[in-house]
Amino acid sequence: MRLAHQFAFESEQVTADCIEATEFPELATEYQVYAVPRTVVNGERFIEGALPEEMFLDSILDAVQPSPS
Repeated sequence: MRLAHQFAFESEQVTADCIEATEFPELATEYQVYAVPRTVVNGERFIEGALPEEMFLDSILDAVQPSPS
């Protein structure tokens, strides 16, 4: 969560929100949150658990790469 917000602070292309799953069960259901933290990228890709910064960045970059045609 902290890394996502740090990335958002550093780049205008990134936004980050933190949602308390127990307070917003409808969002937890929508994004299939069963463990925390769960990072949702563009509503389509998910990153489970807390990762070291380099691994988190690599996962984010991988998630936003265009799919090969």
